[in-house]
Amino acid sequence: MPISPESALPEGLHPYAEGLDTGHVRYQSCADCGAAQSLERHACQRCGSVRLAWRDAAGGATVYAVTEIARAPDDSFRALVPYTLVLATLDEGPRVMGHAEPGVAIGDRVRAGFFRHGERTLLRFQRE
Repeated sequence: MPISPESALPEGLHPYAEGLDTGHVRYQSCADCGAAQSLERHACQRCGSVRLAWRDAAGGATVYAVTEIARAPDDSFRALVPYTLVLATLDEGPRVMGHAEPGVAIGDRVRAGFFRHGERTLLRFQRE
């Protein structure tokens, strides 16, 4: 579902982060060829079009890679250690990184969920 231009974002809030705050995983999609973009782009990876729009994903995904974090990158994540991070391929095509419940494996079907960590909302996948 496209994000309407009428939904003005507060100054400095990125569309992806705003989506997480509202319970949606967002990705960019090309208005010309339909290709989903894994990261924010200024032009489509497939056709070069600059007509990219943010869309809400349905939330289903397949785990592509898994890693267990044993050492926090900074003090704000110390309370979460150990934790699991995954790369998950959304059903719509793009790949995103997020937290996951312990024990998920490559190939598992997962569904997006969200949790608050400090001042921000983070993505957490759980098995379907």
